[in-house]
Amino acid sequence: MPFYEKGDVRIRYEEVGSGFPLLVTPGGGLNSRLSNWNTGVFNAMEAFKDDFRVITMDQRNANGGESTGPIPVDDPWGAFADDQIGLMDHLGIREFAFLGCCIGGPFVLKAIERAPDRIVAGVLCQPVGHRPENAEDVMFNSGRDTWAPELLKNRPELSQTDIDQYLHNLYMVQPDFVYSVTRDFVRNCQTPLLVMPDDVPAHPYQVCVDVLELAPNAEVTIYPWKDTPELKAQAIEQARAFLKAHLPVTAGG
Repeated sequence: MPFYEKGDVRIRYEEVGSGFPLLVTPGGGLNSRLSNWNTGVFNAMEAFKDDFRVITMDQRNANGGESTGPIPVDDPWGAFADDQIGLMDHLGIREFAFLGCCIGGPFVLKAIERAPDRIVAGVLCQPVGHRPENAEDVMFNSGRDTWAPELLKNRPELSQTDIDQYLHNLYMVQPDFVYSVTRDFVRNCQTPLLVMPDDVPAHPYQVCVDVLELAPNAEVTIYPWKDTPELKAQAIEQARAFLKAHLPVTAGG
């Protein structure tokens, strides 16, 4: 079980396959952990291992995972990006592609904001986002009702006050779009993006439309794509082709 450690942060990760590096983060909100690939909409580790060096991780403080660290109240999205980019540093990887499911959509965009010269392409699979018609934010409620009680039970040194402020800064400081970055950032983002849309309470279809309209180098898969095995396979192949098309020339792109 490999771990990456930096200061008081300890990140559990796994990798499979060979080739150009592809970081993949599973869904599950703040409980995004590598075991979630077994129950996700598809298993990116299995889907891409024959084409890429696929790397995944338990996100910091995901219940049921093995990654731990402080509760970064002042910069929650930036801390996730620092963990992800720090893992790539630990593995000696400079350039990589990034596919994020669910909460991974905001992860991808924040990592691009932090390191635009290192991420060659991003895939936003069923990205979470804010629904302005909801008086209470779905992701905030999930963090408060599902993630926080379990974490506090296992981490008695953490305070409810810190948790409340952390969730507020994640989801309510910028209660719009994808939380982690602004619309202006996406409008000016030159990194190629592929969107795999969804439309459930936590994964608004409108957020996908907005990314596609704003980002100058954005593409979209078929939609709907998860309803049948055939459609799902077609969307996965679209993602594979997209990633391969944007590899650096030195990597065979």
